Amino acid sequence: MVTVTFSIKPYLAAYMYVRFKNHIDSPPNVPLSSSSHSPIHLLDTQPIYHFLHQLSVPHPPNVSWHETGNITFSLPHPRYGKNPNIYNYIGHDSVLVIEKEIEVEMKAELAHRLKTKAEARKLLESCKAATFTISDITTRPLKKTPAAPFTTSTLQQEAARKLGFTVAQTMMVAQRLYESGLITYMRTDSVNLSELAVNASRETISNLMGERYVHNRHFATKTKGAQEAHEAIRPTYMENAKIEGTPQERKLYDLIWKRTIASQMADAEVEKTTVTIAISNETETFTATGEVVKFDGFLRVYRESYDDDVETQEDEARLLPPLKKGQKLEHEGITATERFTQHPPRYTEASLVRKLEELGIGRPSTYAPTISTIQQREYVIKGEKAGEERTYNVLNLQGNEITDNNHTEITGAEKSKLMPTDTGIVVNDFLIEYFPDILDYNFTASVEKQFDEIAEGDKQWTAILKTFYKKFHPSVENTLAAKTAHKAGERILGTDPVSGKQVSVKIGRFGPVAQIGTAEDEEKPRFAQVKKEMSIETITLEEALELFKLPRTLGEYEGKNVVVGAGRFGPYIQNNGLYASLPKTMDPMTVTLEEAIELLQKKQEAEAQKHIKKFEEEPELEILNGRYGPYIAYKGSNYKIPKDIIPQDLSLQACLEIVKLQSDKETGKSKRTAKVTKPTAKSTTKTSKATKAATTKATSTAKKK
Repeated sequence: MVTVTFSIKPYLAAYMYVRFKNHIDSPPNVPLSSSSHSPIHLLDTQPIYHFLHQLSVPHPPNVSWHETGNITFSLPHPRYGKNPNIYNYIGHDSVLVIEKEIEVEMKAELAHRLKTKAEARKLLESCKAATFTISDITTRPLKKTPAAPFTTSTLQQEAARKLGFTVAQTMMVAQRLYESGLITYMRTDSVNLSELAVNASRETISNLMGERYVHNRHFATKTKGAQEAHEAIRPTYMENAKIEGTPQERKLYDLIWKRTIASQMADAEVEKTTVTIAISNETETFTATGEVVKFDGFLRVYRESYDDDVETQEDEARLLPPLKKGQKLEHEGITATERFTQHPPRYTEASLVRKLEELGIGRPSTYAPTISTIQQREYVIKGEKAGEERTYNVLNLQGNEITDNNHTEITGAEKSKLMPTDTGIVVNDFLIEYFPDILDYNFTASVEKQFDEIAEGDKQWTAILKTFYKKFHPSVENTLAAKTAHKAGERILGTDPVSGKQVSVKIGRFGPVAQIGTAEDEEKPRFAQVKKEMSIETITLEEALELFKLPRTLGEYEGKNVVVGAGRFGPYIQNNGLYASLPKTMDPMTVTLEEAIELLQKKQEAEAQKHIKKFEEEPELEILNGRYGPYIAYKGSNYKIPKDIIPQDLSLQACLEIVKLQSDKETGKSKRTAKVTKPTAKSTTKTSKATKAATTKATSTAKKK
């Protein structure tokens, strides 16, 4: 990729307009967009008064215009009222100061990618003596149309992108909004709005932004087989821009309101400019693009997000300085950067929903539970992947000198992406091998279509089920007869050099494990848990054998062996039934006996501090020190100790009174769940007095001891 940077001093009049456009008083007969959004590109022969005339500003006397130089003219300023005869004067000194500040940086990219480093170096060598001229400027007006109101799937996608909500979280919050009467039904394929909603939107937009922003639309559902029994997801009352509720509810409601309002607003008017820059001694050209919003329309309220919108957003945000055809440019540097092909991005929850919708898999009501299920079963996990350091080459032309340097970058980093686990890969491979028809992408879509035909009365459900089971049942029987399910995902790595037995990896009861030996051997096979950062698809024989170096015995402490082991939740130290987790900073293969004993002693101290008091007459009751302070543990339940009571002073009777008091409270709460009533001041006072009396009683009992 070859990019060039130009430092441009734009025409002063055009620049002043761009710089001071917000201070220009727009007369009533001139649309606001004409004076506030689009810069004016002046030609060599166009005098400054034409520029001012376009704004309906009287022509100041004795005004001349040049590309650079000392220009003196006046602009009306809104602070001084709407009288066009009163000006905010910009004098000779002001212009000189502005001239120093108006150099603008513009970046352009070679029209096509070069394949080799030699081609890039050749181009840079040519550019040393080359001149750069604007050969063409193309300005193309564009219109951007708002997206349709939310369906279930588009709401899930947009909430994930803009709010960071999971699919399940979106549906849970939307359910609460619906039950509160704030939005319409949130499980729908429809993008239609009722006439009531359209009219309410028109009135709301007109009141908030003016008639120019109103443009009523009726959207058509493009999804085949869409169920349109309900409206699109919209606020129940369009005039309510804000609601009361939890932060999550307010955020999601705000998103739904903006999307719905935007769908009934005018198109955004955008001017896209493409600049072609010729190289005097080369056939190659550079291209610079930018967009200017002339009328914001629906963009004033809402802009749709995309999963892969980084480049799109950059293009939209890029603003070009005033330019003219034939203008010569001086480059500040030309850079040729080595770039690599990127692998397709992993799915996010939002992009997975979109893919399910594209393939016709499931319904809006099933997207969330489907994605939640595969995560709960740990077929996939939502996680992060640290990127890898990669070296890339950069050629840079500054002046007449070309430098050749290597730089490093982090590539392949992923955040909040759905990543398949070893279990998921094994399950998927197994199903593809034995049930290829069921795992076909089109299978679910075809079943959904058949369900629609049954619902419409075109087909009999018994005939469809008979056809399905005619193929499915024999597949199940054949798979069971093969008795190979326990070997699914098993991968043989080689032979253990010590024992000469087979080394393999497979999915065990608690996840991926490495195994030395087989079930057919006389000796029982040895197992070791595979580390989380490892995969059974890529693990090597050497890495698997390293796992069997644990457990290792370090020595003795208090007459018992001190052992370092690796468990489900990481490495640990074990001694006489006491377990202490090994910190991440310690390597289980190098930890010493002294370090292990220190960890065990700290664990013993923590355990001792945890147990505050026991009672021989009631062995099931114990006072413990927890994460949030002392508490009473009794018959599998925990009871909070009031802050004004010293736990060590509590007697058995006082503990039982606290247990009884809090148990009665919980019983009262459960009884009130069926019928919720607002408590009166009197009842609240009585409750407070009762609680205070019971606490006082428990305190006095403890003190009497």
